[in-house]
Formats: sequence, C-alpha cells, structure tokens
Amino acid sequence: MSSSINPTPTGSLTSPTTRPTRRRFLQQMAVTGLVFGSGGVLTSCATAGGGDDGGDDGANEGEVSEDNPLGVPAEAPLEVYIFNGGFTDAYATETHQPMYAETYPDAEIDHSATEDIGGELQSRFVAGDPPDVVNNSGDGQIDPGQLVSSEQVMDLTELFDAPSWDDPEVPVRDTLLPGTVESGTFGDAPYQLNYAFTVYGLWYDQALFDEHGWTAPTTWDEMLELCAEIQSAGIAPWTYQGQHPRYMSWPLLTMAAKLGGSEVITAIDNLEEGAWGHDAVREAAAALASLNEQGYILEGTAGMDHVQAQTAWCEGQAAFVPCGSWLESEQADVIPEGFQMTFLAEPMLSADGAMSPETIRAAPGEPFVVPADANNPQGGLEYLRIMLSQDGARGFTEQTSSLTAVAGAADDVELPPGLASAQAGLDAAGDDVVNWLYPTWYRSLENPAIDTMMGDLLTNRISVDEWVEGCEAEAAAVRDDDSVTKYTR
Repeated sequence: MSSSINPTPTGSLTSPTTRPTRRRFLQQMAVTGLVFGSGGVLTSCATAGGGDDGGDDGANEGEVSEDNPLGVPAEAPLEVYIFNGGFTDAYATETHQPMYAETYPDAEIDHSATEDIGGELQSRFVAGDPPDVVNNSGDGQIDPGQLVSSEQVMDLTELFDAPSWDDPEVPVRDTLLPGTVESGTFGDAPYQLNYAFTVYGLWYDQALFDEHGWTAPTTWDEMLELCAEIQSAGIAPWTYQGQHPRYMSWPLLTMAAKLGGSEVITAIDNLEEGAWGHDAVREAAAALASLNEQGYILEGTAGMDHVQAQTAWCEGQAAFVPCGSWLESEQADVIPEGFQMTFLAEPMLSADGAMSPETIRAAPGEPFVVPADANNPQGGLEYLRIMLSQDGARGFTEQTSSLTAVAGAADDVELPPGLASAQAGLDAAGDDVVNWLYPTWYRSLENPAIDTMMGDLLTNRISVDEWVEGCEAEAAAVRDDDSVTKYTR
C-alpha cells in the first residue's frame, strides 16, 4: 500500500507573546476544574529516567543493549490506558500486551480501558502519577495542544529514531506511512503517535444499490439526481452523526480541497484570515446545507448519536453516511447479512476542480502519548515500538478491521469488504490525499466550535454566510489568543 499525506506540516512554530507555563496551565485548569497534571518533559538519554515525580530513578533505569535499544527496565511494571471506543481494547490485550510480556516476563502489566480518558486520568496527571501509555482518544480526549504546550507529554523522537522491532538496521520512522510522524508533530518535535491509518469518505451498501440499479455518484449533480431517486424509493438519501455534526465537516473540507486545491486546507490550519470564507469552502458548505433544504436527510438525524445514525444506515433507512474507515469495526455487531459496506470518495463539486475525482482525506489517527511523569517512560516507548512492529500492526488490523500507519503490515491480511473498498480508494487516490491538523493543534476549534456551527448549518438554522462568519470568528479567537501556541504547515 502506498499513500502520501499532502501537504504535511513543516514543523515551524510561531511563538506567541505569552506561552503557557506549567504553573499558569495548572492555575488556569484548576479554576475551570480541568487540571490535567504537572511534570517535565523527559529528554532522550542512554538509560531510562522517570519524570520529575516519577519515583525512584534507580527503579526506572534499564541497560541499553542491542536487544533493548530504549533501555527498558526489565522488571518495572507497565501501566496502559486504552480508549474503549469503536476499536474496543482487544487489540491491546490480545496482541500488544502479550508481545510486551513475552519480551519482559518479569514486568507486571496493568491494563485499563475507559470511554472517558480525561475524566479518569486528569487527577492522575495532577498527582504526578499518570500511566505509562495513554491512548488519548474519544470525546473525553485531553486537549493534545494543551498537553504539549504545558510539557505534559514526552517528545517521541527517541522512539522514531530507535531501531525498528523487525529490523535493527531500519529506524522506526522509516517503517511508517508518509505523514505519520508529521501528523503528531507540534513545532519541531513529535509528541503524539497517530496509530490507526484512517480513510475518510462516504459509505453505502452496494447490495442496496444493486437491488435498485443505482450507480454511486462522482459529481454533486449526480448525487442530487440520485438522492431524488432514493427518496422516491422510500429511503432517506443521507444521515449523519447528528450529535457530532463535525463528521460532516470532513466531506465539506475534502470537497472544498477537490475544488480549490489543498492550499484551501493549509490556510485553515494556519488560521489565515478569510480561510473559512474561500469560495471553495462556501460552495461545499452550500452543497451540504442543501441536503436538508431538499428533505434528503433522514428525519430525526440531528438528535442521533453516532451509534444511532450508523445503525439506522445499516438497517437501510438511509443510503449514505459519512465516516472514517473505523465504521466497519464500530458497526460489526449490527451489520445485517448480505450488507456490502462500500467506500465512496466525495463527489466533485465541479468537473474542473483543482484536484482529481479520486482525491480523499486519509491520515493517521487514534493518538497515543507517553506522559512526561510516567513511572516507566522507557517501557511506554517500548510498548509503542511493539505496536509499530509488523506483528503488532497486523494484529491491530485483524482485531479492529482498520489499517495502521505501519507500511505493508496489512498486505497479507484478508480485509473485510468495507476496509478492502477503503484500501482500493486509497490506492486509487495515489498522491491525491489531503488532511488537516487544526483539530489536533487547536482541539476546541473543532469541538465544540466548528462542531456547533456545522450542526446549525446542516439544520438550516443559519445560512452559509452566517456559518462562514461564525467559523471565521472562532478561528480569529484562537489566532488572537496569545496564550495559545501557534503552529504552521
């Protein structure tokens, strides 16, 4: 499998007038009840060392060797926290942790899974006793940008420069798909491992389309014509994750990039004034807003959570749903017999768009971090190195029906239908792959800011002009806030 995230961030950092210090961060978070913790960034060293409050340094040191390049203390316990979402946590307990235990049999592994990472771990960070590995994902995710700027997580350069698990002559970074390291980079260093390689787009049931003789659209005009046919058959053309309307911002921005070029997305990431008002963004917003105006969205969608909307889609109540390629895993228990989950690249708004019809959004996701105050930080880095092995990545794909950021790891895996079609879409896109980083750099800009604005746009509570004004105002609030560290690509 080959792909390219284009463009990737350059790693340049714009330092604000007042960069948040750890003390100010803790004071601010204490006021709001959202304290995530204290601790200093650990620098790479020949032997492992704990954080500022990580306990007895001697217990956290291991001898560096050819078999132990990260200096993992062989008997030190390892604590792992996994987000229990669409991927569940079986990949951790059945693949990665057994691999770690086989290598370090005297190390006790403490495993936890939760649907609310921030809710369960903020007090642990405050106490200076966070886990050694955190899958910082889900709606309860701790703001990645805030964690980095307040020095709460480790620089992962040591991991990416380490010998890979499968070939000591090849560093970890050279085993990964393009854009993986950059996607977790803030400024000049990577602080986050984005592990699952996700393909984003629209999804439909090929069996349903075959039954009615429908053809998947490649242009927006074709989409609207098909929507009329679908509606005539008594089926809603579209649904979406109503309580999380940002899912619809993904096709919106992809369609905008296909029309106006990837520089449209770069401008949004760089918080440029007027970026959300670009003609291509406006046209994409108008297209999606028109779906509700024409009655093409399943009744009640706005009140549904992601499970309810996606289940309604699986039941044939709606023909299209937007999502990432985790959809098949997330819906595994409700997909009916004969259902042929199929990926579709977003339609072109114009035949003379700046990018090809095959252009899609694809990117590493599902973030993992090693807290700066971890009691066993080298064990945490080693756990991530195991995840980035061929066996570790292959096990994840087999358990979750999702690709990983490890190149070639899924080549010998028999992929389920939905994921196989996403893989085909990725192959067809070639280098025409886009991604955006503002949700990682400035989490609140996507959720709740853009999330709320999208909900209002899709239900026609606001016009496209009002949506643009709202998005521009939210971006300006971040741009003008000197306490927020700024990044550019």
